[in-house]
Amino acid sequence: MLGLNPKDTKFLLIVVFLTLFTPILLQPFAAGSELAQFNGGYPDLMQKIAIFGIFAVGFNILFGLTGYLSFGHAAFLGIGSYAAVWMFKLLTMNVIPGILLAMVVSGLFAAAIGYVSLRRSGIYFSILTLAFAQMCYKMAYSVLTPLTNGETGLQLTLNDPRILDGAQQGSSLPVTNIFGLAMNSSYKLEALGRVFTFNVGFYFCAVIAILAFYVAIRLFRSPFGMMLRAVKSNQQRMTYTGLDPKPYTLAAFVISGMYAGLAGGLLAAMDPLAGADRMLWTASGEVVIMTILGGAGTLMGPVLGAGVIKYLENIFSKINEGVLHDWFSFLPDGLEDVVIWVFARFTGEGWHLTLGVTFMLVVTFLPGGLIEGLRRLASRLRNGSQKRDKYDNPDPEHRPDPGKRVAGE
Repeated sequence: MLGLNPKDTKFLLIVVFLTLFTPILLQPFAAGSELAQFNGGYPDLMQKIAIFGIFAVGFNILFGLTGYLSFGHAAFLGIGSYAAVWMFKLLTMNVIPGILLAMVVSGLFAAAIGYVSLRRSGIYFSILTLAFAQMCYKMAYSVLTPLTNGETGLQLTLNDPRILDGAQQGSSLPVTNIFGLAMNSSYKLEALGRVFTFNVGFYFCAVIAILAFYVAIRLFRSPFGMMLRAVKSNQQRMTYTGLDPKPYTLAAFVISGMYAGLAGGLLAAMDPLAGADRMLWTASGEVVIMTILGGAGTLMGPVLGAGVIKYLENIFSKINEGVLHDWFSFLPDGLEDVVIWVFARFTGEGWHLTLGVTFMLVVTFLPGGLIEGLRRLASRLRNGSQKRDKYDNPDPEHRPDPGKRVAGE
């Protein structure tokens, strides 16, 4: 179906199901329960998971397939946001033209930056992309203030022409829409003691995310994807066969940049504001963490990593000392204060410490990311806890046992 083999088709259908039912899956606890604090089924968080999932999937096309680690992808995220907001100001509040422009402009910048950066590899490539991103940040922050509005950020005004929308009606700023349907409109359903929120903006981002994921599957399974894997495996050997890896790596860089621009355009579509802070090196580092945490080189890993990080950011950052006092009020006073002091280091403003510990544990014990952990768990459930003989599952590639040595060596 849709050019996919049966296994990938089944995988895509599972992703579609999980994405469309996110408002229900992220609302597992009743509204009045003490665990309601951990519900994540509200529009802002769901939109961020979908948008940064797109960002991470695009980054994985470059890093996961070619092995080129970019520390400057936040530049394309910010460029996409600026392009989309300018479209909202000049043409229409319909998000489609803004998103298309965001992808085109980000792709052009990616082509220019990639053409220079890909002349080097390894750490030199990473430093070059970081340098370009910082230059873009500084230019947006100070040099190009007529286009970016500097530190204040680019935002809508009542005097914007919006040629296709006609004259401004009323004294309030217009909202982004998809052919007249407001992106911030929601429908709430109360059932089973829970309030499920079905938001137009989230479902628009979800459909775009599914399409972006489908394109990523096709790229991974295509001859182009195989060439990118060859670049990662042994670029020198690839060159010896007469194949030039540069066009492939540049194409991957541009595609990855367009994914980042799409994510930036969607961020602007949800909140029509573009600021230079989206180009900071920390934003580039965040997408690197998302990809490695979930599993670089896998299809679902970056999406899972983006979901985990955004969940930690939005849920754990809201847990303050007042909430902790409610949780541990059953403890004696002295012990309660100690326990709350410890947990407060990992919640609220200290949620980054929780992220750091999680990342450290995953990298140490699951080098393949959370996807590797899920695979191990599935294998354990499938085969049971009984220890099996190594000959029960022979190696189909007939790799030699590293413990064996030929006599005389």
